[in-house]
Amino acid sequence: MIGGLGVQELLIVFVIALFVFGGKRLPEVGQNLGKAIRGFKEGSEGKEEEKAIDEDSRSNSESSEADEPVKEEQTAETPPSEPTEPKE
Repeated sequence: MIGGLGVQELLIVFVIALFVFGGKRLPEVGQNLGKAIRGFKEGSEGKEEEKAIDEDSRSNSESSEADEPVKEEQTAETPPSEPTEPKE
């Protein structure tokens, strides 16, 4: 029994999925569903880690000078902002 579903219920779900998606696309759908679930788990674990890091950084920044302006560094991924001319 998986999550309250018995063997009969799982077979019914599989047959319905087979009719809806077809035999060729069913493995692709399962693979994409697995990737989505894995990404969700990793994202939710990352959020918990970010909260802990944010709390640590807040306590450290309160003790240091918080009035200093933060300078944004320009990376190779972000091109410099250039004025754009309107297209006619």
